[in-house]
Amino acid sequence: MAKEKKGVRLEHISKIYQDPKTKKDFYAVHDTSLEIAPGSFVTLLGPSGCGKTTTLRMIAGFESPDEGEIYLGGEPINALTPNKRDTAMVFQSYALLPHYNIFDNVAYGLKLRKMEKDVIRKKVLDILALVGLEGMEARMTNQLSGGQQQRVALARALVLEPGVLLFDEPLSNLDAKLRVSMRTEIRRIQQEAEITAIYVTHDQSEAMALSDQIIIMEKGVVAQIGTPQEVYYHPGSEFVADFIGEANFLRGTLASADTADIGGHRVAVNAPGHSVGEACTLVLRPEAAVLKDQGQLPCKVILSCFMGSYQNYHVMVGDTLVKITDFNPKNRKIYQAGDTAWVDFASEDVHVL
Repeated sequence: MAKEKKGVRLEHISKIYQDPKTKKDFYAVHDTSLEIAPGSFVTLLGPSGCGKTTTLRMIAGFESPDEGEIYLGGEPINALTPNKRDTAMVFQSYALLPHYNIFDNVAYGLKLRKMEKDVIRKKVLDILALVGLEGMEARMTNQLSGGQQQRVALARALVLEPGVLLFDEPLSNLDAKLRVSMRTEIRRIQQEAEITAIYVTHDQSEAMALSDQIIIMEKGVVAQIGTPQEVYYHPGSEFVADFIGEANFLRGTLASADTADIGGHRVAVNAPGHSVGEACTLVLRPEAAVLKDQGQLPCKVILSCFMGSYQNYHVMVGDTLVKITDFNPKNRKIYQAGDTAWVDFASEDVHVL
């Protein structure tokens, strides 16, 4: 599909805005450097105001960086207007032309490029087949469901054969079930088209399902870059651990090379790069822990709730609330609120910060 697989490189990019209340300048994005490989699907993930959308808009050309340089396929593009960049954007609002049918919406950009009619027709029909709208080209956009409108917006971007496809929270207007099916479709289409994709979302499950790499942003800077598995199992900070999935934080001291002292109890850990005696925080995912009659840390059960595929527990380990998701509990002992028990986990299932 794409003429050429192009990567994106950001070198020390910053964007400065003025706070309308205080009139003081602040960094929306600060000294950010990124390398996005050609043909990869990369997600910019983070809470509102972290700088992810500003970063995407700078790549697209809708915002200009105040510092640094952006490269697309090795070419510096800071000075290029959006229409001169080899990118296409899929917006949150779809931005479809309401008085045009599907065919004319998708063909719009090609007509602006003054292509031959038969070339336009072949390209549009090919791309509609790719996004699952074959045979619907005469349908008006106001007759379409939200998911179908999103496919039209995707087809309109893809038909231009951009080097890089940009997504600005494209699924946020869809209901939960449709979001799941559409994200699967977006990933399939991106892989079939072999196109570089940069996707902005605040939805961590979306980022996990779609991405080759996730770039987690916090307050205008990159907090961590890694595969979904890397950022989930080996978060670089409490912010990342808490933003990607659920996490319990157990605070203590590293007692030896392979044990930590948590409230007077020794637990087994893997802590390369940490020094004995230093304060540490253990990241324990809810699904990595179980309740037993004997284990690593004593606790008191304060919530026990059967959820079908799992038993949901809230327990107190000293003054710390720990959440446990015990999958397939059918033949296990079920602890009730008020019971005392032990939290048990394997050393390889906790991550030391």
